Amino acid sequence: MTALEFSYKVDQLTDSLQPFALKLTKDRDDAKDLLQETMLKAYTNRDKFAEGTNLKAWMYTIMKNTFITNYQRMVRRNTFIDTTQNLHYINSSSSTIKNDAPTNFAMDDINGEINKLQDVYKVPFMMHFRGFKYHEIAEKLSIPIGTVKNRIHIARKELKQKLNVYSLKY
Repeated sequence: MTALEFSYKVDQLTDSLQPFALKLTKDRDDAKDLLQETMLKAYTNRDKFAEGTNLKAWMYTIMKNTFITNYQRMVRRNTFIDTTQNLHYINSSSSTIKNDAPTNFAMDDINGEINKLQDVYKVPFMMHFRGFKYHEIAEKLSIPIGTVKNRIHIARKELKQKLNVYSLKY
């Protein structure tokens, strides 16, 4: 395969690689960096690609391995080694204090929206949330199992719609 053919085929895969990069990194900018690094590695290692094999799988493997390598490098960078006789490993993230305010605000919003649900939807939803099986809910509330499933589905749908501000937007 010529360099031009290889470049064309790799360039066509960009659109399918981008969602995978986003899934791995959970951040748009990091995903773009990962995609760029993957493309660079593919071009520089073009001679290692065996013609006749799956180029898309090869590219996904490069991306996954690059992500793992970068992650491991980041973890190593944030780990300190104590040089005392006991040689303890100290991870720097354990000494940081987490700010739970955003989580508390989100939980307040979620609980508020759950409380606003009509009881006919809220009761089966909360029972399911607490671990009850569909048939147990149906038995306790004396309603058909299909009705239980429908009410839980409607509750989820309403909550998803009302709490869409918390959905991940890429």
